[in-house]
Amino acid sequence: MTENPPYNPSTEGAQMRFDGRMSYSDYLGLDMVLEAQKPRTDTHDEMLFIIQHQTSELWMRLVLHEMATARRSIADGQLQPAFKMLSRVAKIFEQLNNAWDVLRTMTPSEYTAFRDDLGQSSGFQSWQYRLIEFTLGNRNHAMIQPHAHRPDIMAKLEAELAQPSLYDVAIDALRTAGLLDVPAFQTRDVTQAHIFDEGVMLAWTAVYRDPHAHWELYELAEKLVDLEDYFRRWRFNHVTTVERVIGFKRGTGGTGGVSYLRRILEVELFPELWRLRTEL
Repeated sequence: MTENPPYNPSTEGAQMRFDGRMSYSDYLGLDMVLEAQKPRTDTHDEMLFIIQHQTSELWMRLVLHEMATARRSIADGQLQPAFKMLSRVAKIFEQLNNAWDVLRTMTPSEYTAFRDDLGQSSGFQSWQYRLIEFTLGNRNHAMIQPHAHRPDIMAKLEAELAQPSLYDVAIDALRTAGLLDVPAFQTRDVTQAHIFDEGVMLAWTAVYRDPHAHWELYELAEKLVDLEDYFRRWRFNHVTTVERVIGFKRGTGGTGGVSYLRRILEVELFPELWRLRTEL
């Protein structure tokens, strides 16, 4: 029996030479990306810890990209394009949620071997995570302080606080549809966190009681609930992962660790959309 020759993709037209031409690595900037992992110790598991957090930051960058465009679309009255982006954001948080399963393969002993070398660095200081919270409407000004040493980051956070949140523009869509008549809401200080509003809940409730008459708003509401649902799961798994790996030790950034993370689980991003379910 004769053997088949080794497969050669060039016979089918695959490009094999890239002198002076853009390659896969060039387009993605892989040299820079793959050289960005710089462990401070020789422990095996530090590489896992670094890549876990670096990839999370990349996904968060995409979340911000999608939410910014979704917000503009909703503000312009173009709800349909925003649905695709909001669905994508929910799936990104699902992806981030699954990533905790990988980090949980690291035991307390393995993490302890390099934890002291992290210094005061902590995920608590992620400015992209803070920007996501601000964009969604959870605007806690105290959380800006860890970034005071970086004027460029401060400018990004302050610029976000100066404009309506994603949820603000969704609520304004209720007003545009004639379902909400709350003049005070239109003039509220958008730099502050959204607080539960009875009138807003009644407006969303009207949408849910007659979805066929308000189908786009109904779908918008469900996309927002999907997003927060996955976001909550991500935060919950963060808590359980931290407890599994370090117990109730304080975080490297000085927070209470698990106690701090449990407290933020109580934050509701879109409170009216959750509470109306009791009213229906």
